[in-house]
Amino acid sequence: MDVYAEYEKKRCTAQAAVQLVKDGDWVDYSQCTSYPTALDKALAERRDDLHDIKVRNAITCHPVAVLEKDPENKTFTYNLLHCSAQDRTYIDAGRAYHEPMLFRQCGSYYTRGYAPVQVAMITVAPMDRQGNFSFGLTNCCQPELLSVAEHIILEVNPAMPVVYGLEEDHIHISEVDCIVESREPLNTSPSRAPGDLDRQIAAQIFPYLHDGMTLQLGIGGMPNALGELIAASDLKDLGMHTELMSDGYLALYKAGKITNRKKKLLRGKGIFSICLGSTELYQFLDHSQEVLSAPMRYVNSVETIRQLDDFISINGCIAVDLYGQVSSESAGTRQISGTGGQLDFVTGAYAAPHGKAFLALPSSRVDKKGVRHSNILPLFTQGDIITTPRTQAPYIVTEYGVACLPGRTTWQRAEALIAIAHPDFREDLIQAAEKQHIWRRSNKR
Repeated sequence: MDVYAEYEKKRCTAQAAVQLVKDGDWVDYSQCTSYPTALDKALAERRDDLHDIKVRNAITCHPVAVLEKDPENKTFTYNLLHCSAQDRTYIDAGRAYHEPMLFRQCGSYYTRGYAPVQVAMITVAPMDRQGNFSFGLTNCCQPELLSVAEHIILEVNPAMPVVYGLEEDHIHISEVDCIVESREPLNTSPSRAPGDLDRQIAAQIFPYLHDGMTLQLGIGGMPNALGELIAASDLKDLGMHTELMSDGYLALYKAGKITNRKKKLLRGKGIFSICLGSTELYQFLDHSQEVLSAPMRYVNSVETIRQLDDFISINGCIAVDLYGQVSSESAGTRQISGTGGQLDFVTGAYAAPHGKAFLALPSSRVDKKGVRHSNILPLFTQGDIITTPRTQAPYIVTEYGVACLPGRTTWQRAEALIAIAHPDFREDLIQAAEKQHIWRRSNKR
């Protein structure tokens, strides 16, 4: 069949498309910019004629229609592979649930049958002459998700850029049940501007950076501050290999710092798996020959990262204890984000011959009552989720310095972490370390 004729045959309204959803179904929105805003609204309208619908997504950027229209969660249960600030409001209210995972394994949860999908709804770029729809800004585990879905509905949006990929970067019209045309705004999440504390932490990491390295940056103020330092520096010929491409990378491309010329793998190409940032970033990626998308199973694979050799991974975390355990996704039992790819990149960076991984955090925080608390703890006791175990703890960074933890004993870790703790808490941490028998007896105070 002619692809344009097939397109017209399958084109329908969002209200008609969501009739594919039946009682008890799992509906998958994929992640980030793949969020199908028009279809979400149409599905929400079916609240009263459906029962027990489970929706899966990750990193929501605006209110979710199926939850806003169903305040008592009688019909819809919202499940999240990774959480944004918007998602936390739902989780805190007991209206959404976290689905723990590692990004490098995310696709396999679908193909091994652990994550069922009756209906997949994703936003894609407009169809090309061959009948293909680019996944655009979200490659991630899209191929695996679509391979197991019983029904596939595409929300076609001209704002979604065409992004070329290493493999499985598009879907053909023949594989699709319904086409819904939409001009809903794509999800955006412009990066937070760095503050003074972010810049202080970034300055501690900067001396470890060098020409020709391949860089993985997390999202947030500190990575943006580091980007500012790099953009203003003499560093050159950097590479990009990252799970999430944000505006911090755009600044580095515009400054001419990222060329990918020295990469040991896929030289000349920047690689990402999901992209979330500004409209300017999305326009930069449209039909770009410099940047390719790839599935998480490739981008976050330890075997892939190992081949990059001069690989530097920089991510944030929430708290660290004196043993080197790192919590990056919860505050006590309160879910903040998710494991995501942190452990993937910590593991991969260590496997790379000259690789290093840095986990950064402010040494302390001030609560709403104005009371200061240390982010370096004697030990975790409040149900905090351990994202990176002590056996894989890399370089830990605060505004007071860098603690190198691989190969260190418990007493060496305690010393190194206390040295970068906020000065107001160092004596208490020493006393705790003594009580926990991880403070060297001969250490003079």
